[in-house]
Amino acid sequence: MKPSRRNFIQSLGVGAASLSIAQQATATGTKPPKNLKPSADDQVLFVGDTIAIASTEYGKVRGCILRGIHQFLGIPYGADTSGKNRFMPPQKPASWTDVRPALWWGNSAPQIMDKRYANTYASFVDHWNYDDVSEDCLKLNVWTPALDGQKRPVVVWLHGGGFVNGNGIEQDGYHGENLARLGNVVFCSLNHRLGALGYTNLKAAGSSAASGNVGNLDMVAALEWVNANIANFGGDPANVTIIGQSGGGAKVTTLMNMPAAKGLFHKAVALSGSSLAGTNKEYAEKLGLKVMEEAGLKPGEVDKLQQIPWREYIDIANRAVDKMTDEAKRLNIQRGGYAPVADGTYLAEGTFFTDPNHFSATIPLLICSTFHEQSPSRTDAKLETITLDEVKEKVKPRFGDKAGEIVDAYAKNFPKARPIELWSLIVSNRKNAIATADAKVTGQKAPVYVAWFGWQPPLFDGRMRAFHCDDICFWFYNTDLMLTHTGGGKRPRTLSEKMARSFLNFMKTGNPNGGGLPTWKPYTVQHGETMILDDLPALANDPDREARKALV
Repeated sequence: MKPSRRNFIQSLGVGAASLSIAQQATATGTKPPKNLKPSADDQVLFVGDTIAIASTEYGKVRGCILRGIHQFLGIPYGADTSGKNRFMPPQKPASWTDVRPALWWGNSAPQIMDKRYANTYASFVDHWNYDDVSEDCLKLNVWTPALDGQKRPVVVWLHGGGFVNGNGIEQDGYHGENLARLGNVVFCSLNHRLGALGYTNLKAAGSSAASGNVGNLDMVAALEWVNANIANFGGDPANVTIIGQSGGGAKVTTLMNMPAAKGLFHKAVALSGSSLAGTNKEYAEKLGLKVMEEAGLKPGEVDKLQQIPWREYIDIANRAVDKMTDEAKRLNIQRGGYAPVADGTYLAEGTFFTDPNHFSATIPLLICSTFHEQSPSRTDAKLETITLDEVKEKVKPRFGDKAGEIVDAYAKNFPKARPIELWSLIVSNRKNAIATADAKVTGQKAPVYVAWFGWQPPLFDGRMRAFHCDDICFWFYNTDLMLTHTGGGKRPRTLSEKMARSFLNFMKTGNPNGGGLPTWKPYTVQHGETMILDDLPALANDPDREARKALV
């Protein structure tokens, strides 16, 4: 399929009343210092005994300078989480006296790595980066233009993977070098505990009351490290933005509702994921007891659980989830398993963003999702010719008796869309993203900005569409680095510069305007203002509202 230079949303037949093409704003923002632009033939990597040395509260670290950006990888922000520290809040790392090398990524958090690269298409497209896996995983990375006192805005990246998988650099598009250079900012990313090791609630079994939220408390510890140390890396601890995608987006909204995170960040961005409540406490506590039972242990024997090899423990914990299926259904829990627990102490109970006096009430939030979070025909070209009736059958397992009504509603809202496009739009619907935006603007005063990413790469015969994860490298100015998501070149780079500069402005001021996109109005429930991100960006008034009504 030949790439198109038009808006995907316009090709679907959305009415003119909901879409207005605004004048392109002139790109603005801090220009990178001249010394960050080495000539093509100059040396670009500098590493040595006296190069790129920074101080932290635990000791000095030595990184490198790559293309003018100081890069520090694998800095400890917490102690090893194995043994007696398993299921416990993160502990401080031990101090060191020698200059510690910070030249390689920290360990990925324990997760099932079997057949991680088995899917050839996924391995090619996402170019997974996984290295050693260990419970000694509380490490972070820093990219900065200079080690000085300039106090640059700071961004902290929270990776996706649904609280179960992933790491801070699993895709090349997660790297912070290009954004740090483009916007003269400091970029951080981190690893933290995941899955059963990060979110098994063992309070009823005699463990720490924090056990169901230690993965999130790791993120809080990383933010505390940023607060205490980032000034030594040229960053401003008083201007920190957290951003996450997919499960990372849910990490963003849960951190916004954790008392321990108060004051540690000032703006927030949730991409293709968010949550409005933590895991049911009753379910989580019963699941913790089921884990003990599955391990052949009694309440009070958590110390023995701490000594089980991590892979064996994950298998035990996953069997416990399977045996809790009926209980999850009774409590109306759609997805059982391990995620932050709404215990009322470490994570707020009830629906998030309802308290106008909460610390999150003053934090601006930017929300983005993609048109095709799921693209059913991505690896199956035959599905491109599917009929509307066949789409109704395909979505029936998910939507039941409402499947036909939903497909008809989307077909009416997007009259020029092909059946395969409708299928993708339906299973990728914005219901959760809009629910989060509605909750935030209804209950709190800080502005919310909503975007919908529709740019489609000219790869795999056009069947990738605007897929889950594709927008990350655009926000981080990495479209020429993440070639398997974009194809590279001028076309994606043009949109990326507008998105990245708008993100940089949001980091600096809480308002994305002035970065090259059309005028971006804050979201309101009444109008549903949404920035369509495509070759020709445009502001739309809730372009899929009529279709979404059928999802209720």
